[in-house]
Amino acid sequence: MAGIYIIKDLDQLKALSDPFRVRLMFKLIERPYTGQQLSEIFELSRARIHYHLKELEKLGLAEIVKTEEKNGIIQKFYQSVATGFYPHSSLFPHTKEISDMKQYLMLEMMEQTTSKLLSAPSEALEDVDSSEDPSESNMLASSWEIQASEDTFKWYIKEQFKLMEELDRRAEAEEASSKKRYFVSNYGFRVEEPVFERVKDKDQ
Repeated sequence: MAGIYIIKDLDQLKALSDPFRVRLMFKLIERPYTGQQLSEIFELSRARIHYHLKELEKLGLAEIVKTEEKNGIIQKFYQSVATGFYPHSSLFPHTKEISDMKQYLMLEMMEQTTSKLLSAPSEALEDVDSSEDPSESNMLASSWEIQASEDTFKWYIKEQFKLMEELDRRAEAEEASSKKRYFVSNYGFRVEEPVFERVKDKDQ
């Protein structure tokens, strides 16, 4: 799979503005699936699943990556063409579809994060040292609220991508025997009302 796929076609954008197709795409991002496997996961008919798979394939968002024969039947395994999707600037006039797509993608990312957290081994959430500094922990969990200009927030997003690229580069250079698997999920978006409210002690 590629990294980020730039959506340039309105029909592709509309396909990813549908909540079920986004759920389906996230399964196909994780690994290849057959229509039968997906029908069991989503508890839907194979005909309905195959309809959506064919539409995603026709739009160039999913593809057949392998086939297997089982009991004389050829099984087709579908997978997403990328691990992430982002609209091309030419589609920016379609604000409703873009907003829906981003919202559904982020919601599905949150569902994925929840699923990974609930299935994480208990030792993954245990600190191995006695440090009281959260940055010394073996896991990452934080929520922040700041007031900043849009330019400053865009700078932060770019730095986050650079940091992930550096993490990937350093990890590639490490010995396989020393590696552990980590799931990383980041969010950040503008809100209208304050999320956190701090009340100072009345004696201060």
